[in-house]
Amino acid sequence: MEKRLAAAAVLFVILFGVLCVVTALVGTNPVYAQAAAQQSEVTIPLSEGRGNIYDCNFNALTGKMTRQYALLEPGRGSYHSMFDVILPEERPQFYENIRQGAPFLMRMTEQSGDAPYVYSRPVRYLPVPLAPHLVGYLDAQGHGVCGIERACDALLSHSSTGTAVHCYANARGGVIKRSPPQLIETRGTGAGIMLTLDQKIQRICEAAAADSVDQGCIVVLDVHTGRVRAAVSMPAFDPCDVAASIRRGDTSLVDRTVSAYNVGSVFKPLLAAAALERGFDPEETYHCTGSVEIGGHVYRCAHGRGHGEVNMKTALAESCNCYFIHLGLQLGADAVYETAQQAGFGESNTIIGTYRTAAGNLPSTEELSSLGQLASVSFGQGALTATPVQVAAMMNLFAGNGEYIAPSFVEGVVDEYSKTVTKSLYRPVRRRVFSKQTIETLRPMLTGVVEDGLGKKARPRKGGAGGKTGTAQTGRFDAEKNEILDAWFAGFYPAKDPQYTIAVLLDSGTHGSDDAARVFAKVCDSLSFFFE
Repeated sequence: MEKRLAAAAVLFVILFGVLCVVTALVGTNPVYAQAAAQQSEVTIPLSEGRGNIYDCNFNALTGKMTRQYALLEPGRGSYHSMFDVILPEERPQFYENIRQGAPFLMRMTEQSGDAPYVYSRPVRYLPVPLAPHLVGYLDAQGHGVCGIERACDALLSHSSTGTAVHCYANARGGVIKRSPPQLIETRGTGAGIMLTLDQKIQRICEAAAADSVDQGCIVVLDVHTGRVRAAVSMPAFDPCDVAASIRRGDTSLVDRTVSAYNVGSVFKPLLAAAALERGFDPEETYHCTGSVEIGGHVYRCAHGRGHGEVNMKTALAESCNCYFIHLGLQLGADAVYETAQQAGFGESNTIIGTYRTAAGNLPSTEELSSLGQLASVSFGQGALTATPVQVAAMMNLFAGNGEYIAPSFVEGVVDEYSKTVTKSLYRPVRRRVFSKQTIETLRPMLTGVVEDGLGKKARPRKGGAGGKTGTAQTGRFDAEKNEILDAWFAGFYPAKDPQYTIAVLLDSGTHGSDDAARVFAKVCDSLSFFFE
C-alpha cells in the first residue's frame, strides 16, 4: 500500500511539473499571447464616414457639427459615476449597456463627468437643417431615402474618413488601462457632392419663408448661369425626426420647388414675348369689358371688372385676362405651344442622375386646338401646370437676354480632402428663345408691373425689380367654400442689370398674389446687401 501511495505521489508531482512547464510556455509564447489579446479586443464604430454635401462655396451642409461620446464600462461603477451626465433620452440605452459585458459608447451632455475617454462623432444634419428637401435624409441603416442623399447614396457611402474606438477588455468587460483605447481612422475616397446652392442666399430665403410662408416655396436662380442659389419648401421637416412629419400629415415631406402647380398669370409675359417675336405691335389697344365669351364659355378678368382700352404694357400691369385671351387666339395653338415648350414647360429638369423635377403639364397642340383650352392657357389656366423651378427659368428669359438656361442644382463631385471639384456636373441646356430686342421691349413693362401695376407689393426698398403676379384657380374649395388658390410672384432683381430671378409660390390656400409679392420684396431687401 505504501509503495502504491509513493508511486501515486511521484506521478502527481511529475504531472504537476509538466503542467507548470506547459503554462509557462504558453504564457511566454508570443503567438499564444497575441491570440489571447485578440480574444479581448473590442472595436466600436464611431462614424461610418459618409461623404458630405456642400454649397457652392464649400460650406458643409452635412457633417458640420459633432457630439461628444464617452467610452464607458459595464457595471455599477459607470452607473454611479456617469448617470448624471447621460442625456435623459439616452438613459434607457445606458441601462441596457451597463448590463452587457463589453465597453460601450454613450452620448454625453456638455459636461463629460468622470469619463476618461471622450470622442467626437459627426452629426449628419445642422440643428436648423439647411435645404432639407433637396439634401434629403437617411434611414436607420444610414442609407439615403430621398433627395441628394438617395440619388448619390452609393457615392457618399463610406467615402469620408470612418472612425472607430479600439480597446482591450478584461473578462468583466472593463477597459484594460495598460493598453489605452485608440481612435482608429479609415480614410475613404473623399468623394462628396457640391450643390449650386449658396448657403447665405438659402438662409435668407429660409428666414423669409419661416416668417411669411406657411405652405409654399421660394426659388432663386443666378440670372447668367441658371444655377439654383436657393430652394426653400414650406412647411419644413426635421431630417432627424421624419416620423414627426408623417404623424402630423402636414405635407412637409413634399418638395414644392420641384412639384407642379397651376400657373396663373405669371405665364402672361411669355405670351407677350411670343407676340412681339411675331411682329405684334405692343401699342395696339384692346377694349376690355371685363369678360369675353369663347365657345359658349365666359372668361372674366379679376372680379369681372373691365379694364377699358389696354395695350400690352397696361395689360401686363393690370393683368388683363381678356387681353391675353385675345392675344393667344391671334397667335394660335402652334405658336403658344412652341413658345411654352422652348421656355421649358412640360419638360422635367435633371437634378442629378435619375433624380428629376416634375415635368408639369403643357397641353399639346391638339388639345390647344380647342378654343376653350387655348383661351384658358393664354392666361395661365386650363390644363397648364408647372413647377416653381420652371416658372423661375421662364422668368429668367426676361432677366437675361432671352436665352433659356435649364436650372442646375448640382455643381459636381468634389474631393473633401483637397477641397477641389473633381468632376463638374454643370452642363445646362441652353437655347435662344427670344431676341434681345424683344427682351429690351418687355423688361421695362415687367418693371412697370412692380412700379405702377398690381405688383406694387413686390417693390424692394432699393434697386427696383420687375416681375409678374399670378393667382391661379385650382377648382377646389375649403370647408368655408373659399376657393383654394395657388398665389405667385415671379420676377428679377435688381431692375437694372438683374442678377437674381426669384419665384415665390403660396400654394393651396386663400392667399393672393399680394402676399407672394411681399415675400419677394423681403427676399430682395436681404439680397440688396450683396450689392453694397
